[in-house]
Amino acid sequence: MSRIFMMIVVLLLVLSAGCVYTNEVTDDTPPSFRDGVKTFMDRRSGSKIDEKDKSIMAKAARDLKLSMHEPGLKVGEIAPDFSLINPFGKRVRLSEQLKEGSVVLAFYRGVWCPFCNIELNALQSSLPYFEKYNTTLIAVTPQKPDKSKEQIEKAEYTFEVLSDLDDSVMKAYNLYFEVPQELHELYKNRFGFDITDYNGKNRLGLPIPGTFVIDQDGIIQAAFAETDYKKRMEPTDIIKALRAINDSKGLGKDN
Repeated sequence: MSRIFMMIVVLLLVLSAGCVYTNEVTDDTPPSFRDGVKTFMDRRSGSKIDEKDKSIMAKAARDLKLSMHEPGLKVGEIAPDFSLINPFGKRVRLSEQLKEGSVVLAFYRGVWCPFCNIELNALQSSLPYFEKYNTTLIAVTPQKPDKSKEQIEKAEYTFEVLSDLDDSVMKAYNLYFEVPQELHELYKNRFGFDITDYNGKNRLGLPIPGTFVIDQDGIIQAAFAETDYKKRMEPTDIIKALRAINDSKGLGKDN
C-alpha cells in the first residue's frame, strides 16, 4: 500500500511540474495580432456597406498608398524625442524612458478602430515578454486624453497611452495623414462615429499605424508602418528585435 501511495505522490509531482512548465512565459508563445484579426473577422456580422461605400474606401486607400508609399522612419534613424501627456495629466518624455531601457513605440488611430484595439490587446498581453528585455511600451494616438482614459480603464491597459494633440509627433515619425472628407462622412453615416468627437474639433488627422523598437541610444532598431490599417507589427517580430538589441550589447534576458 505504501508503495502505491509513493507512486501516486511521484506522479502528482511530475504532473505539477509539467503544469508549471507549460505556464512559463517564453519567447516561443507570444500573442498574435493576426490571430486576433482572424477571430474578429470570423465573428463579425454581415457588411453594412454597399458598392458605392466600398468604392469610396478603396479610393481613399489607393490615394493614401500613392501619397505615402514609404511611411514611417527607417531602421538606423534616430527616433525624434517628444514629450506628451497621458490621460491623467502626467507628461512623458521619450528620452527619459530610454534611460531605463529600450522602448516599443506604437502609433494607433483611436479607440474607435477595432484593429487598433486588437493590436493594443496583443501588446498588453506581450508586456511580460518585453519586460524580460527591460523594455517599456508607449502608445501614441491623436485622440483626446479623456477618450484614452475611458479606453485604458475599460481595457485595463498598464502601459502609457499618450495624446498627440498637435499632430507633431505623428509628423516627426512620417506617419501623419488627413482623412478625406468623403471618407469622414462615410464613417459618420454608415458606421455611426465622428472622428472629430475623438480627436477634437476639425481634427481629421490620423497616423498610419506604425511600430518602432528603439534602443537606449535612441536608434530605431526595427520598424513597421503600413497604409493598410489591418496590418501591424507582430509581437514575435518585436521580441526578435529586442533580443537582437540585447545580444548586440552582450546582455542576457535576466540583465
